[in-house]
Amino acid sequence: MKKKAEINNENISGDGTHAVTHFKVSDAIMMLIIALLCATCIFPFLHIIAKSLSETSAVAAQKVFFWPVGFNFDAYGAIMRDGRITYSIIYSAIVTVVFAVLGVIVTLFAAYPITKKDLPFRPVITFLLMFPMYFGAGLIPTYLLYNSLHMLDTVWVLVLPLLFSTYNMLVMKSFLSSNIPISLEESAFLDGAGYFRILFKIVVPLSKPIIATLLLFYAVGRWNSYGDNMYYIKLNENLKMINYLLYQMVSTANDSQNLAMSEASAVTTNPEVLQAAAIMVTTLPILVVYPFVQKHFVKGAMIGSVKG
Repeated sequence: MKKKAEINNENISGDGTHAVTHFKVSDAIMMLIIALLCATCIFPFLHIIAKSLSETSAVAAQKVFFWPVGFNFDAYGAIMRDGRITYSIIYSAIVTVVFAVLGVIVTLFAAYPITKKDLPFRPVITFLLMFPMYFGAGLIPTYLLYNSLHMLDTVWVLVLPLLFSTYNMLVMKSFLSSNIPISLEESAFLDGAGYFRILFKIVVPLSKPIIATLLLFYAVGRWNSYGDNMYYIKLNENLKMINYLLYQMVSTANDSQNLAMSEASAVTTNPEVLQAAAIMVTTLPILVVYPFVQKHFVKGAMIGSVKG
């Protein structure tokens, strides 16, 4: 019995190298399921990369799967020569940065007051902030509202309506309630500081992790979204963000050999190659940024699970 106990202790202690002593059929099934799920994400992406770098004749003959057939960068060259795409990428980056910064500011100003128990009408204010999370007016009333406010076909229709997110506000509130000591604010009050001084001198410096997290939430959401661009931007071509422009290019690819490219950059090629190249150009910023900020997404998810 003593020897058996020592073996069990060895299996569950140390650096974990002896933690798994038996490989069961259920383990193999779980590994297979995980591998299949990973494949559903990786293989389509590899297929897009392969098509964007392949010769048009190979793509037309459907010979390209997960490896390029004859390296060809003509599609990327055509996209880079298209002034609309270059302009749209720069414009989308500016809108995304402005949207993320303003979104965090609005969220902070909404979350900080409702953490105060002595806030007048606190339950009513909290209810009004929470109400949009469960009920919405719908697309047509929203369109009529923006039209009456003269926001259609302006850049503000892409920025102002989505600045406030109830979910992000709850995440911010949970962080402030759990990580900002009340005694710290009380000490500042005794020294003569007001709410705004406490907010900018104490709360904001101590809230850098959640601010970084919400900046990423807002930025990724704005960059990937194109629905509002499709519904509310109709006349001004300069206000089309890159994902909406890509959507238009892909949707018209079946009717045009040039994938709706401008005359200066259009090339006679298979539309599928240009589609794949356009998708890669649009996805590249997220692919470059995400590996460096993944920890903030994980931290944000954990912060959101804390009860405020």
